Order: sequence, then C-alpha cells, then structure tokens
Amino acid sequence: MRLTILAAALGAVLAMPAMADPDRWRHAWPNTDFSRTSVAFSEIMSGGPPRDGIPALTGPGFIPVAEETRLDPTEPVIAVELGDATPRAYPLRYLTWHEIVNDEVAGTPIAVTFCPLCNSAITFDRRVGGAVLNFGVSGLLRNSDMVMFDRETESWWQQAIGQGIVGHHMGTELDILPTWMESWQAFRARNPQGLVMDEPGHRRPYGSNPYVGYDSAPRPFLYSGEMPPHGIAPLLRVVRVGDRAWPLTRLAEAGEITEEGVTLTWAEGQASALDTDRIGAGRDVGNIRVRDGQGADLAHDVMFAFAFHAFWPEGEWMLGN
Repeated sequence: MRLTILAAALGAVLAMPAMADPDRWRHAWPNTDFSRTSVAFSEIMSGGPPRDGIPALTGPGFIPVAEETRLDPTEPVIAVELGDATPRAYPLRYLTWHEIVNDEVAGTPIAVTFCPLCNSAITFDRRVGGAVLNFGVSGLLRNSDMVMFDRETESWWQQAIGQGIVGHHMGTELDILPTWMESWQAFRARNPQGLVMDEPGHRRPYGSNPYVGYDSAPRPFLYSGEMPPHGIAPLLRVVRVGDRAWPLTRLAEAGEITEEGVTLTWAEGQASALDTDRIGAGRDVGNIRVRDGQGADLAHDVMFAFAFHAFWPEGEWMLGN
C-alpha cells in the first residue's frame, strides 16, 4: 500500500510513545532481555508496521551491471567496494521498501541499511563476539530512526549509531564499513564489470517513493526531540564523519572541503530518494565521497540534521567561517 505525506502525518498522530514499562512488547519479543537497556523505553515508539512488517532481505540475487535496465541514471545506490571482491550496488529503490539487506562480501558478513526517515545509509559488519548476526526491522523507532533487531538474541539496535540499546547486546557497537551513496550512473561508469542487486521477489512498487516530498517538509515525522541549533533546517542533509557534521549546502557550494584530516567532495548527478514520486526523478542532491589524507574512503553517513543533533547532541557543526 502506497504511503503519502498525509498517511505519514496520520501515522505520526496514531503512533503512540511506548510506556516506560516494556510489558507491552513481551508477547512479540519473548526472547528480548528487557532488563538490559541503555535508553528510556518511553523514547521508543511504533513506526506503524509490526515486527518484520518491513521485510529485511538475506542473501539477495545480483546481476551484472551491463544487464541492468530498470534503474534511472541518477537513481541512488549504496556502493560496496570491499577488498578484492567484485563491487556491488544496492539500489535505494529496493532498500526503501526493505531497509536492511543481510549479505556477505569478500568473506565479510555485512548488513546494508537505509532508514528513510533519517536518510541514513550505513553498512555494518555483522560479526559480534565470534558470532554472525542476522538483522531484521523491528517496526520501532527512536528519534525517528529505525530500531533493528538481531534474530539470534532479539536484541534491539539503533541504526544511526550501530549500537545495541536493549537486550543481550546492549552497549555493543557494530563495526561500520566505508561504503557510500552515489548515482547509478556513477557506480556503473566506475565499475562496468560490477554487480547490482536484482529486484527482490516481493510485491512492492519498486522505483517509487512512498515518502513523497518528505525531505522538503518543515519538520520530521515521529520525532519530538530538539531541533538542530544555528538555525539549521531539520531536514537539511549533513555529511557526518564521527561526531562532526558538514552541511550539504556548504559542501555543494565549495565542491571540496579538507578539514580535520578528511576530504569531502561533492559532484552533481544523484537524485534524492525522498523527493518526487519516482525515485530517479528526484532533485539533484549530488554525489558525496569522504576520504582520509591517504585517499582511502572513510565510513560516513549523509543524514538529516535533526537526526545528527538527536544522536550527537554535543557533536560539532562544521559551518565554516
């Protein structure tokens, strides 16, 4: 069923904050250790869908880049280029509807994740303490950000920070891998022999955006926290590296910024996945890369300003002069 701004707004009214007592969840989460939590349960709310109502994917199929005909040139993908493995592209046309892809690349079990409400796209190493975890979508949100869960212990994980917040793995941090969002045409030009994730076998309107106009909205959905400082619009994209955030407007104007030991670059040609009805027709938000002093790609995120402020309230805003 298609979602629209009106439906999302209605969801914001109907979604109720969780009570401080987690008893309301025990029937759906019988194996979660609710005695272990690093956050107040009142901060967690239902996003609407139940557990696995948004179905995460595991072991998806891939096709050669040259055989892909469905994607628009500016359509965003998450590029995963690890070690000597064949580069892989994970299109947001699929991640918008599934949010998590459990996969393995170059012998590394990974979780490619995308939270549309925060525009947060992060790839994690799924190995924790010698075990490999398989992640699903809980249907819960905190600060409008997806709460993931692992099927092995039913611990809850905050996607934006990659940290366990409830259950056996409370306090555990996942390793974040250096992947990035870019346009399909940019990935294809750099990796003509690469692979792209094939269309999943679910009945979804892939390629359409269920959050039409979201990144132009005056405020985020399902969020009641503080808004960003310095007059920064809450749905402005920022490039987060660690606990620092560079406004995308500043980077787009400069084209390249080198500060604090990192170099950020911007080039035109990537559509917003949260703008128009068709993802590939969204307005241009540009391709962003983040590298260290030796030119190696760094783990980062391009997220909304409100989410950065919510999870890094003491973070540094890189506003320039």
